[in-house]
Amino acid sequence: MEGGALKKNRWATWLRLPLPFFLALGIRKRERERERKREEVVEYFLMPNYKKPSPSFTFAIVFTYCATTAHKRSIMSGKDEVVLLDFWPSPFGMRLRIALSEKGVDYECREENLSDKSQLLLRSNPVHKKIPVLIHNGKPVCESLIAVQYVDEVWPRRSPILPSDPYARAQARFWADYIDKKIYDLGRKIWAAKGEEQEAAKRELIECLKLLEAELGDKPYFGGESFGFVDVALVPFYSWFYTYDTCGNFSVETECPKLILWAKRCLEKESVSKVLPDGEKVYKLVLELKNQLGLE
Repeated sequence: MEGGALKKNRWATWLRLPLPFFLALGIRKRERERERKREEVVEYFLMPNYKKPSPSFTFAIVFTYCATTAHKRSIMSGKDEVVLLDFWPSPFGMRLRIALSEKGVDYECREENLSDKSQLLLRSNPVHKKIPVLIHNGKPVCESLIAVQYVDEVWPRRSPILPSDPYARAQARFWADYIDKKIYDLGRKIWAAKGEEQEAAKRELIECLKLLEAELGDKPYFGGESFGFVDVALVPFYSWFYTYDTCGNFSVETECPKLILWAKRCLEKESVSKVLPDGEKVYKLVLELKNQLGLE
């Protein structure tokens, strides 16, 4: 009886203790456990004659090391999730496909229906709602030239796209921006417009291409000996030259022969040849588009 009464008294005493008391006990217990593990780790790595640790501790050490090493190897191997939202004839999307290929980056290309854009595209580029969009580990990067620079910075070890010299880098950005502001809009007017508007666009496009040809000079590529940023920006439009020629009734090759030689030199690179579509295929798409828009 006395033993039973004593147990009841003990339980009554415990039940009367405030909650913070039990929380403090739990905290102190966890602190002692952490301290014990810390001492075990220190002794394991620093004391050569230390006794053999428990199997569970050894497993924890080995597991942690393997997991950390595997994570580092994953990062170093560049095994990232890369998705490109694109539409095959887009010269802007071609820029990114070329850049990713130059870097040896594996990626998934998702073709967009521009008349029924995916929710992923609308979420990823809520401002302009345009392709291409590069999605790297769930984070979207919009605007092709910005995305190409992003690719160059994230994967810097292979095939640098932008030059290392600050001035040369600034010049490359200048010419890429010039291409961005001129070529596509002028080309669109050549295949979509008629009469004087088309003739004016044709004259201005030839003028722009001649200016770029002069900048190229006798160099194999715009940046010199290496394929680089300006080349990536301009060469996708080569697949549209057939459309410009046919719709505008002129010849880019006749007007700018050195520029065409440069484009063919770029096509010798696998990163370019496997990306650029056939010019006649692009032209057929343009004809379909013109019929839909009533431009014929």
